[in-house]
Amino acid sequence: MLGIWIAVLSGALMSIQGVFNTEVTKQSSLWVSTGWVQLSAFLVCVIAWLCTGRESIGALWQVEHKYTLLGGVIGAFITITVIKSMGSLGPAQATMLIVIAQLVVSYLVEIFGLFGVEQQPFEWRKLLGTAVAIGGIILFKWES
Repeated sequence: MLGIWIAVLSGALMSIQGVFNTEVTKQSSLWVSTGWVQLSAFLVCVIAWLCTGRESIGALWQVEHKYTLLGGVIGAFITITVIKSMGSLGPAQATMLIVIAQLVVSYLVEIFGLFGVEQQPFEWRKLLGTAVAIGGIILFKWES
């Protein structure tokens, strides 16, 4: 149950962050806004690290699949694409499309067992659920 609430909180925070970042971008620039997001996130992580266990930073170099260290690089592109999509589509439509893309890509990662994730069997009900979500976007966008 805790995982569900954390996921809900994560989604809410992502939506609010996207709106905040889009507004900062309007008043500065895309790269200034994105840089600020990444820098402020880094500072929060350093402070949290100082206040907790202080695990060794050297452990990063022991990570088995080095490509997984690119999460921060991907994070910068996530910030940029969220800002651009919310600026052009609006928060609700951009968020719906972002969530559908996350759902589709995550399911493909599971089905094919990519990036060290345990492979899961294909299930028609999950494909149907994704189709229903896509139908929801169409319904949401529908203008009469």
